[in-house]
Amino acid sequence: MALAVLATGLSLVVVDGTAVGVALPAIIADLSLDISDAQWTNSLYSVVFAALLLGAGGLGDRWGRRRLFTAGVVVFALGSLLAGLAETTGGLIGARLVQGIGGAAVLPAALSTVNAVFRGRDRVIAFAIWGSVISGMAAVGPLLGGWLAGRIGWRWIFLINLPIALVVLVSARVVVPQTRASKVEAGPDAAGLLLSAVGCGAVVFAVIEGAALGWWRPVNDLTAFGLTWPRSAPVSIVVPVAALGLLALAGFVLWERRRVRTGRSVLLDPGLFTVPTFRWGTVTVLAVAVGEFGLLFALPLFLVNVLALGTLAAGMVLAAMAVGAFVAGAGARHLAARSGPAKVVVVGLALEVAGAVALAAALRPDLAPGLVALPLVIYGAGLGLASAQLTGTTLVDVPVDRSGQAAAAQSAVRQFGAALGTAIAGAVLSLGLAGTVVSALEAVHVPPPVAQQVAEATRASAGALIGRLRETDPTLAPAVVEAFGDATRYACLATAVFLVLGLVGAVRLAIVDGRRTS
Repeated sequence: MALAVLATGLSLVVVDGTAVGVALPAIIADLSLDISDAQWTNSLYSVVFAALLLGAGGLGDRWGRRRLFTAGVVVFALGSLLAGLAETTGGLIGARLVQGIGGAAVLPAALSTVNAVFRGRDRVIAFAIWGSVISGMAAVGPLLGGWLAGRIGWRWIFLINLPIALVVLVSARVVVPQTRASKVEAGPDAAGLLLSAVGCGAVVFAVIEGAALGWWRPVNDLTAFGLTWPRSAPVSIVVPVAALGLLALAGFVLWERRRVRTGRSVLLDPGLFTVPTFRWGTVTVLAVAVGEFGLLFALPLFLVNVLALGTLAAGMVLAAMAVGAFVAGAGARHLAARSGPAKVVVVGLALEVAGAVALAAALRPDLAPGLVALPLVIYGAGLGLASAQLTGTTLVDVPVDRSGQAAAAQSAVRQFGAALGTAIAGAVLSLGLAGTVVSALEAVHVPPPVAQQVAEATRASAGALIGRLRETDPTLAPAVVEAFGDATRYACLATAVFLVLGLVGAVRLAIVDGRRTS
């Protein structure tokens, strides 16, 4: 019963991370988002999630994991209410920030409770269920988001969380045991939390805003908090922000090592990465998240803008991932019993790579929606196999007293990968559109200045301009549609590169696991 309640709370935060993607075209049209706003609507949730997860894991070890879990559900529900009522871009993005804070408390508290409560064979089964919930609910999110956005409006993607959160809160008080670490070092790690938050946020900001503000030379002004970084500056704001992010992440590692040496509490003990299964499992988790969320950002825009599907139909196509994930996830435990969980992760990553590459090869403006679904079934099967076994395999050698910290670290890496995947796919899509739209329009004899203007409008509107062109200028629409399809293909290939990195990590994980069990 406790596992069911924890898994339901997990489902809330996982589904909301993926359901928004398929509804983005509807949100873009309703609130007049540009492509950067759309990326932030998707990414800010994951950025805040990742930045606070490490601190939340340690807080759960100290304060009590059930207490943190219920507090997180309350904050998440508040953010959902604010998002459902948002009337402006800023209001929606701010609500996503609040949701990220709540999710950052829910996920590590729930996972570390599972890690602390279950033992032996029950622990293996619990982690398999946990991984299946993550992969399955992530895949169900687009279907649910498409159905809600298409039938009753995108706001219900958020408002539907409220009654579910109430049930979880009441049930948690009854059936979830209170656990905490038996030994906790003194001194909260506020500096570590600040460094990790700044590092994650700055890196994702640089990747998301690079296309709009310029990767090296500024192409637009940036105004924030009454200050302006002008277009005439010698270098784009993206460069110092990216440098700040990388320096903050490096400083975070050095700071945590110093606190370990002095016997003080840390958000993340770098010594955990000396555990080979944790190290290689974390690399694989990062790559899987980049691939998954990169696809979930780019594909809905392609389905709605290029194939002219409604949000419900787009969600049904993306639900092919859920079909593959649930079927494969259900059988993952039996495969793991025969060949070992780490080998199942390798097979899963191989299927994900195959699905992503096949998808990129297949994407064409005249492609039947059902043919988009076929590679997604393959990809979803790989996601189900990998996710069902990856959590338990990564944490198998971590001491119980570090379970909250390790679970938070794994979850933080996944959320950072989700934000990075959205950012990378959006950046590649944006850069691709800048070139492909101009080339496609010049090929049909559109003057270069007009081609540049249409390309910028297509990029800024995240493809929403295509719908208007179909109605007002059907001579230009086919060329822009073709170009958007090409740019989407590039975004899918970029995510496939990260999945190949994940496959390398999974192979290393299988080698280490084989040595451990032999």
